[in-house]
Amino acid sequence: LSRYTAPGDSDNVKLSRLGGSDWAKTRKKVKAATEQMAKELIELYARRKQAHGYAFPADDTWQGDFEQRFAYEETPDQLTCAADIKHDMEEPWPMDRLLCGDVGVGKTEVALRAAFKCVMGGKQCAILAPTTILAWQHFNTALTRMESFPIRIGLLSRYRTPKEQKETLRGLKDGTVDIVVGTHRLLSGDVKFKDLGLVIIDEEQRFGVKHKEKLKESFIGVDMLTLSATPIPRTLNMALSGIRDMSTIEQPPFERQPIETYVLEYDEGIVSEAIRKELARGGQVYYLHNRVDNIEECAARVGKLVPGARIGIAHGKMTEEQISSVWQQLLDNEIDILVCTTLIETGVDVRNCNTLIIENADRMGLSQLYQIRGRVGRSSRKAYAYFTFTRDKVLTEIAAKRLSAIREFTSFGSGFRIAMRDLQIRGAGSLLGHSQHGHMEAVGYDLYVKMLGQAIAAARGEAPAPDKSDCLVDITVDAFLPEEYIPDAAGRIEAYKRIAAIETTSDAEDVLDELIDRYGSPPKSVQGLVDVSLVRVTAARVGIAEIVQRGDQLILYSDIVGPKQLGEVMEKFPHRVLYNALGRPYFSLRVQKGESPLVLLRDVVTLLPGAQNQPQTKP
Repeated sequence: LSRYTAPGDSDNVKLSRLGGSDWAKTRKKVKAATEQMAKELIELYARRKQAHGYAFPADDTWQGDFEQRFAYEETPDQLTCAADIKHDMEEPWPMDRLLCGDVGVGKTEVALRAAFKCVMGGKQCAILAPTTILAWQHFNTALTRMESFPIRIGLLSRYRTPKEQKETLRGLKDGTVDIVVGTHRLLSGDVKFKDLGLVIIDEEQRFGVKHKEKLKESFIGVDMLTLSATPIPRTLNMALSGIRDMSTIEQPPFERQPIETYVLEYDEGIVSEAIRKELARGGQVYYLHNRVDNIEECAARVGKLVPGARIGIAHGKMTEEQISSVWQQLLDNEIDILVCTTLIETGVDVRNCNTLIIENADRMGLSQLYQIRGRVGRSSRKAYAYFTFTRDKVLTEIAAKRLSAIREFTSFGSGFRIAMRDLQIRGAGSLLGHSQHGHMEAVGYDLYVKMLGQAIAAARGEAPAPDKSDCLVDITVDAFLPEEYIPDAAGRIEAYKRIAAIETTSDAEDVLDELIDRYGSPPKSVQGLVDVSLVRVTAARVGIAEIVQRGDQLILYSDIVGPKQLGEVMEKFPHRVLYNALGRPYFSLRVQKGESPLVLLRDVVTLLPGAQNQPQTKP
């Protein structure tokens, strides 16, 4: 997946950059780590298998009445995700589902329907939010949605007095509080539930690993629903590998428009013009300056750019009362420009704020940039986002990739694709340990997952599956599934899985026939992806571990293929083959001008012993 999601994408650190001894050490280190992780996974699987969840009853008339009271028309994705979640809740084992959807596509409504079902089933529900502001917003949303039903909702955060918190804690313990919304306060030792049935975690990427590990330990038999616009790579990896279930909401509300995004060097003229245009149409502006120590100087500078504009300031060192006051002024349209830190990432919805300007965007993470951009464009009005970086600054490779991705993914439903790209840029990390993104880049995503699978099989005492395709291919060829060809993200992932599983020419033809039936005639890049998959399988079969292209040279690494096995290759391609036995053994072949690397590679691997009876399709 990580190699073929888009043209030019590749593993973070190629194996070809490692020498022979370094490669052996790296693989040994990763092997030890995967074996340890496999033991932890086996323990988790065993505990989850032994845990008895609560099978909630089917929907009743009250559930139908509650859902009909929703003030907006649901999108098909919302209805599908709600049905999937409720189906999981009716099963006798604990649910663990990730709900992935952009900011503002209706994840909260889907979660509230699950919470209502939980209460109707006689259980309590806990909704965990990363900030007091977001917890307050969810609390008020739940109160509004459920005001016609006999459901008691509590709030645990700094917005509540000690007396009010004690009453909520007492209600949770004796069962008189049905739903509690809270921040990290919910994880405190004094919070006791009478009969907890569902835990909903909003914006899971904002919680630290320790908090999530505590949740996992505390609620081993409780249904878990995680909401995120851009899940952290570890969570996404767990979903893709089947450890967690996943639902996605891609369709936006019907009146919503995509956010027009610009990535550029900071220019006061452009910034000033952007702010003036927004204010001229009666809108408001977020100006993000993520430095508390000089944020007031920044506000003064912005004031000079737009004389007469009403400017407010918000940052994390302000008191709750001060922050609440600023939000209220913003909602009441008493502030034109809010100069703020990343505090707005999980702020209150301000539908009139539709221009966002970020200074030093290259210093922020990809998911964070995407989340912050979701603060604008919350209404039917066109929204604009400007991601700026210091003039003449040389960006790091990762920063450039992040900004390129945020500019590329502007359509609705891009949160999932952003997370996929983040998975490629950072790696998936330890699935159970304290590393959110980790160091898989040392061996690449595919090989890491394969080694983990082998370690899990060994820990279970199972015979590992035969290694059929341990060959990495990195050559100059278009090999990916375009979004225009398969618009649906889930459909593209399924297609990637099918193509990755190709072993024979017959398999390739079956996959292509299926793609043609479902999506029409495939573009050249799809055919290239299928051909690369076939070449990988054949190369692995004859003992080639990795193939890379450097300029006009194809380099094939192998501990098995030596001068004796290269006889036919040298005869067909005289004066073009070079064999090197020093360090990590390889042989190289020069690509001539106008020659296709993929065609040449196919011809070479089919000439090696063991491949003659494995015909390939023609690229």
